[in-house]
Amino acid sequence: MPDLWNDLLACLDLRADSPADPPEAAGPVVFEGRNQHLEYHRLFGGQILGQFVRAAEATCPTKRVKSLHALFPREGKASEPVRYEVTRQHAGRSFATLSIVARQSSGVIATASVSMHVGEDGPELQTVDAVPPVLGEDDRARVDLIPWEIRTTEDLNSYESSPPEYEMWMRTPEVDPALAPALTAYATDLTLIGTALRPLEGLAQTGNGTVFTSAVTSHTLWFHRPFRTDEWLLLRQHSPLIAHGRCFGRGDVLDEKGTLVASFAQEALLRLPRP
Repeated sequence: MPDLWNDLLACLDLRADSPADPPEAAGPVVFEGRNQHLEYHRLFGGQILGQFVRAAEATCPTKRVKSLHALFPREGKASEPVRYEVTRQHAGRSFATLSIVARQSSGVIATASVSMHVGEDGPELQTVDAVPPVLGEDDRARVDLIPWEIRTTEDLNSYESSPPEYEMWMRTPEVDPALAPALTAYATDLTLIGTALRPLEGLAQTGNGTVFTSAVTSHTLWFHRPFRTDEWLLLRQHSPLIAHGRCFGRGDVLDEKGTLVASFAQEALLRLPRP
């Protein structure tokens, strides 16, 4: 497998199959995205989320992604590039609304509704718990598919019962801050199902496909402020619910000073073994 960091950056460099301008042009703007070289055949949803962000940014380069809601109706194939068809539903001076369809030869593999904003000055107020100090080098950890530095004291692969909460610090190599939303979207797709499983003794995220079945069905992100990923970020997440063959989780992304920069939520299929 090639270097995962550079492989991911290459995937976020979409190829335009049609021009993004002029804004009033009819018909979709089309991009093509290559896939990560991973050791399994299906596409990782985080890659698609990151590419959704990049397609939206390329279509409306004067605005920033404010929110993104993605649905995943069909598994994608790693052997085939993804075609992103971006339609402008509205493009004004302050806001834009886009819809994006991700296709392969099998059909639609994901869709997204994206809201964009130019950003404005105004009062700021946030009410969130303070962040702890960044963990030390002894708490460096590995999270599958994340090709950058992670520090956490919690183990989502543990079979012991614990509260459905998870925190991890992360920091990428030095990178263009314009990639921060896409890289963060990628990272938020990885650990919410594992967080939901934590109260269930004897189960952990490594059992997917053998002990239980899970797959992300929808994922939503909100970007509140500009930020960088090559400075420390805390992903703080919680799963309040498993019910009716699904699990739900949500989280916040905060910088080292405690500034809330993004939030996310996810629903997933979760079919557990019967008692």
